[in-house]
Amino acid sequence: MCPVTDLAVPDPRLLESWAACVRDFDEGPMDGSGDWHLPAGWRDDLSERGCRVVVDDLLPHADATRPLPDDRVPCDYYWVTDGDPAGEPAVVVGFLALRHRLNAFLLEEGGHIGYSIRPARRQEGHASRALSLAVRRAADLGLDRVLVTCDETNEPSRRTIESNGGRYEDSRKGKRRYWIDTGA
Repeated sequence: MCPVTDLAVPDPRLLESWAACVRDFDEGPMDGSGDWHLPAGWRDDLSERGCRVVVDDLLPHADATRPLPDDRVPCDYYWVTDGDPAGEPAVVVGFLALRHRLNAFLLEEGGHIGYSIRPARRQEGHASRALSLAVRRAADLGLDRVLVTCDETNEPSRRTIESNGGRYEDSRKGKRRYWIDTGA
């Protein structure tokens, strides 16, 4: 059977593959992971306790009724997984954030959807499939279209966005900005 890319709600039961995924990024950026608002030094604790801290921090952001500080917006965080439909356990291969709306910063640079795939699992199609799944979930949230951005120099991400129907609008502050219709 072919592996299947999916979006999983962060779950400590995926501890081992989550920790391996985080280690693979080393100190590099992990777009879509929510790492920017996690406690300082969180990457130093990839134990079950550390994973639970991350999960407990990420999950409440999806609650649109919860007040959020600092001009933050409700956001569904997912772990991009690769699993086998025949029953092999899913493994975490990346991260994805689906923001329910845009604030000024997200309109300029971040967009509705941010994602990253661990270096060892790139060029396997996970980014494209994860973005496609996120666009469908954005439609379920009632979003008619989503903004997705990438660095000007990130050719693989540019291709991923365009292959998912991204229409280039412009570049701002070193970011290419694309709109994708969700079909909602």
